[in-house]
Amino acid sequence: MAFRPLTARAPAVLLREAKPLKAIFGHAQRLGHLQRLVESQLQPAAREHCHVASWREGSLLLIVTDGHWATRLRYQQKRLQRQLQLFDEFASLTRILFKVQPPTVQQGAVGHTMDLSTDAAATIQATADGITDPNLRAALERLAAHAKPKD
Repeated sequence: MAFRPLTARAPAVLLREAKPLKAIFGHAQRLGHLQRLVESQLQPAAREHCHVASWREGSLLLIVTDGHWATRLRYQQKRLQRQLQLFDEFASLTRILFKVQPPTVQQGAVGHTMDLSTDAAATIQATADGITDPNLRAALERLAAHAKPKD
């Protein structure tokens, strides 16, 4: 007896017919809509740090990327709650909860790469050779060691 895989179906058909997928997709669309409403009431700088996690029984749970933004948003909590209650979707809003959850993937610093030419490294090393302070000399020697070799 050979295994016969099921025939492939278009994603639109799956979303229409498969009830679990349809429910998940509908929930994701609802959260996306709520996210847009919340973002419309946040300061532009705070928008990327705050995400809607759930909305249930009058309680809105927002995930914030770090404690700094959570504190700033807690100071604005009453204003945010009043503004969100003006929307039909949040008419029964009674409280806003903030949970801190750092991003799982740490983004590296952009533009802070160290490309040091061999000439610059030689100049730094020459400067280090003339320094009597051992800590400063060691720091300059470490810096000079970052030079890229010539091709």
